[in-house]
Amino acid sequence: MATKILLVILLLLIVGSLASGLVFLMRDSSDSDRTARALTWRIGLSVTAFLLLLLAGWMGLIEPNAVHRG
Repeated sequence: MATKILLVILLLLIVGSLASGLVFLMRDSSDSDRTARALTWRIGLSVTAFLLLLLAGWMGLIEPNAVHRG
């Protein structure tokens, strides 16, 4: 359960970083690097979430939803 909560928190942080990048893109001057920094954080958080999903699947903490025929 803690893994799923952590993944939800990571997804919210990713969306927040993407939104802040959009705000910085619209409002900052052209010489500001806050947009690039926000999008770099988003990429790092996305990679972290992906690796956490892989690790949790490998350890058996989460299971993929499969269609069971039978």
